[in-house]
Amino acid sequence: MEFLVRFDVTPPASMSADERERLRALERVRATELRELGILRRLWRVPGRRSVVGLWEAPDATVLHDALASLPMFPWMDVSVEALATHPQEQK
Repeated sequence: MEFLVRFDVTPPASMSADERERLRALERVRATELRELGILRRLWRVPGRRSVVGLWEAPDATVLHDALASLPMFPWMDVSVEALATHPQEQK
């Protein structure tokens, strides 16, 4: 099942620059793992914002939630998820 996932990351202002960079590095590692598992399919940045739009694939919403929650920056993410259904013009 495919999902369109949008999220904004807002770490607390009290978080040090070193901690933010450490978490970003961990985030890259985890995102690579999720790509290798086929769960994270594509990511886009939204110009001018700290927003991300992604195409994710998981058997169900629980597996997707677990994948998102495994991201190091998850505690500071505002996430919205839309389940996607195949459009009739896309069926072959």
